[in-house]
Amino acid sequence: MTNTVPETGKGVAYGLAAYTMWGSFPLYFALFEGIPAWEVLIHRVIWSCLFLAVVISLLRRWLPVTAALKQPKNLGFVLGCSVFIAANWGIYIYAVETRHVLQASLGYFLTPLVNVAMGLLILGERISRLQVVAVVMAGVAILYQFFLLGELPWITLALAFSFGTYGLLRKKVELDGLSGLFVETLLLLPLGLLTLVWLSSQNLSHFTESAYSTLLLLSSGAVTAIPLLAFAGAARRLKLSTVGFLMYINPTIQFLIALYIFHEPLSTAKLLSFVMIWVALALYSWSAWVGRARTV
Repeated sequence: MTNTVPETGKGVAYGLAAYTMWGSFPLYFALFEGIPAWEVLIHRVIWSCLFLAVVISLLRRWLPVTAALKQPKNLGFVLGCSVFIAANWGIYIYAVETRHVLQASLGYFLTPLVNVAMGLLILGERISRLQVVAVVMAGVAILYQFFLLGELPWITLALAFSFGTYGLLRKKVELDGLSGLFVETLLLLPLGLLTLVWLSSQNLSHFTESAYSTLLLLSSGAVTAIPLLAFAGAARRLKLSTVGFLMYINPTIQFLIALYIFHEPLSTAKLLSFVMIWVALALYSWSAWVGRARTV
């Protein structure tokens, strides 16, 4: 008990930090206007890899990395994490650039439900009856929004399932947060470098277009790696359902940015569905708090 409680506290702190930073990312990725989302993604891979290599060197943490790379047969889950997080970020950057931040926020509202479902069905985690009611209520609200959209909200669905699957696979990876994230990024590095070389050969690269674009693309490494590090630390210390609960911080911030800064349209009916989700979140939070108080 003495070891579990501090680790849980650290996990919550890491989760809060990660989701607050992610929630603010529409403001950051809006700066990349004119640069295709997939090009931003490959620079994120390249410079994140370099940034993480520097961090690992400073902390002298190369031993678990080299040990993992010496056993390529055991990198299946890590490769899965690489693919799903790359897909998630590519779609997310596209959503911001095309001003579909409300749809992106809906995707991240849906992700905790995916996390809870995977926790229950795959990992055998349990939640209380009141938490089940909360999850069902949020699910009804999301289905209500799907109906109002009048079309398949592919951005929402892709973001939810790609990040939910990433969270599940990350719990299967035995590497610590920093080492795991570096290996994930390292596996994508060859593809990123090849794509950058091709872009340069075709004079399509925005990297050297101006000092502004160069610095902006360089910054994508550290800016996007830091919250991923925090998330990895949370995922290893918390139940998947708890990670999913904290996830609501991210889309709430995105929702406010989309509404008050990007001025995306929001009808009264859509607002009602968001309110239903927030009520469900309140129920989930209260139930989790009561359950924790009974175990202390």
